[in-house]
Amino acid sequence: MSPIDETQAQLEKRSGFDRRDGKIRILSKYWLTGKRTIIRRTEDRRKLTLIDRHSARTFAAILLIITLSVIDAIFTLSLIDSGAAELNPIMAYYLGHGPLAFFWVKYLLTCAAVLILLLIKNIPLFNTRFQAKILLIVVLIPYVFVIQWEIYLLLTR
Repeated sequence: MSPIDETQAQLEKRSGFDRRDGKIRILSKYWLTGKRTIIRRTEDRRKLTLIDRHSARTFAAILLIITLSVIDAIFTLSLIDSGAAELNPIMAYYLGHGPLAFFWVKYLLTCAAVLILLLIKNIPLFNTRFQAKILLIVVLIPYVFVIQWEIYLLLTR
């Protein structure tokens, strides 16, 4: 080994362990204070790579989706009391178990879907330049229209 190679080897501090291959544990010390906000490497953008922190825009979209889901559940229960019917067969089943079961199932299903979207938000959709985070908007827009429709129905009953 030449003196240059020895010096280079001494300066090299890498252990051979790739920290990007590790999983982020839920109870990690970086859970609330992590620094990874974006995926920098091109090869990492094509695979499922978790990040520690999300943007304020993503947080706002998630909070808005969950809030609109809760409002939708409240408006739906109000419309059911005035004679409307639930068209979604899954939610109609839980409505048969009572309004509280309906509300919690709707809330938990929405939270689970949002969590999945949050985990995959940086993955490209169908090998295009669009990332899965665009699905947050795709989910948000119909909710806005559903809430508008329910407000109309509540005001005209």
